[in-house]
Amino acid sequence: MASSGIRIAGFGGQGVILAGIVIGKAAAIHDGKFATLTQSFGPEARGSACSAQLIVSDEPILYPYLTQPDILVVMSQEAHARFGSDLKPAGMLLYEQDLIHLDNTTQGIRHYGIPATRFAEELGRKLVLNMVMVGFVTALAGLATPPAVRKAIADSVPKGTENLNLAAFEKGLEFGQGLLSAPHAA
Repeated sequence: MASSGIRIAGFGGQGVILAGIVIGKAAAIHDGKFATLTQSFGPEARGSACSAQLIVSDEPILYPYLTQPDILVVMSQEAHARFGSDLKPAGMLLYEQDLIHLDNTTQGIRHYGIPATRFAEELGRKLVLNMVMVGFVTALAGLATPPAVRKAIADSVPKGTENLNLAAFEKGLEFGQGLLSAPHAA
């Protein structure tokens, strides 16, 4: 991997920015790579569109802004509608399969869905869907190693929620690894 750009998008309250921070911290601090993070969100605290743009590289990053992502992670239909066309040709789309209806814009790209909200609810807290998605991204995108992401989660989430967030990460990681080992996986 020379350099990869990832956009994580959804709405406020889904933990989009924290997901970007965790992946960036894992790559830069715990895996020794270079990373930049920019974020965008509406004026409302919850419910408005937001996104985190992350570049992870083996070399210093000269331009910190993401123009066209290699990987797009979407957690709401609005995010898919807004950012889906920005994905590079032959890019990878990772999406919350219970919240997003894909259309014909996915032709020519790799796309993988996960029931992240359902998994988070099974763990007892819908709010950890972002860590389910972080696990999914870790399995499929390879931007950071699982041990590095585990350390970043433990360092980044509110005290007392580490075990729940790590369990959510493991659920997403396991699901993603299962997709990779499936006979139809590329």
